[in-house]
Amino acid sequence: MRPEAQTRLAASAIWLIPLLWSVNYFVARKAPGVVEPYTLACIRWGLAGLLLSIHARAELARNWRVIAAVWYQYVALGFCGMVVCGAWVYLGAQSTGAVNIALIYSASPVLIAIGSVIWLHERMRASQVLGVLLALTGVLHVIVKGQWGALGQVQFVAGDAWILAATISWAAYALLQKVWPSPMGSTARLAAICWGALPILLAGTVWEMMQPATPVLTLQAWVLGVSVALFPGVGAYWIYGWAQKMLGASKVAVTLYLGPLYGALLAWLVLGETLGWHHLLAAALILPGVYLVSRAEAGMGSR
Repeated sequence: MRPEAQTRLAASAIWLIPLLWSVNYFVARKAPGVVEPYTLACIRWGLAGLLLSIHARAELARNWRVIAAVWYQYVALGFCGMVVCGAWVYLGAQSTGAVNIALIYSASPVLIAIGSVIWLHERMRASQVLGVLLALTGVLHVIVKGQWGALGQVQFVAGDAWILAATISWAAYALLQKVWPSPMGSTARLAAICWGALPILLAGTVWEMMQPATPVLTLQAWVLGVSVALFPGVGAYWIYGWAQKMLGASKVAVTLYLGPLYGALLAWLVLGETLGWHHLLAAALILPGVYLVSRAEAGMGSR
């Protein structure tokens, strides 16, 4: 394929990335009563890790001593990126909607920017500060359901807290990868991180299986697990990396702003969730905030 054709294909493919990520929100809402959170995350990242390992097997074999020397880094990254941002998201989806998940999660680049200032001593411009304030106000607006004047009457749900914890953990995941650079390519490194997460996910899965109310793994459970492994896992990741090489990071970063829109539309069309005015106002705060943070300092934590 000619370079011009590859560029056009990449420019078209980036619009699929937020759609593939949104599959995770859909599966998260469909999973309760079908498959438990740690089990679902274990299927997702176990299968994704296997596929990524097959693809990067030569590089992993060359670097196995490097991986073994810093094994704790991969466990920590796996905990932040696959356990908290995997199983805990599914825990949160048991009591909060897909729209809330998409909106709260969309603020992760803002938390990465804050962490970069505090932890990595990077400077934050005035426009970034404004973006941080806008985005965090939007997240809080979602959590309080827009009822700032009657906070005492708001019924807070545990699901929003789980998703907020996952958002913070994603920021930690991104920052730790800057603190702990790796000689391996992105595919091999992600595969190693998957294997770092698996012992924790397997332990959680065993614990879930021992509970009397745990549902038996059915075909539907496996379909959900394979779906999140292939679409938001390997598929979105591969397209994002390939398109970034073809188009550059700044053009592919548009997917950060489309994620909440895709997630909300999917929740409305497929899950039948209602969109409230507080969701729309929150989006009007979060998305410009993320834009200001990301534009002012390109590369400060896109996902």
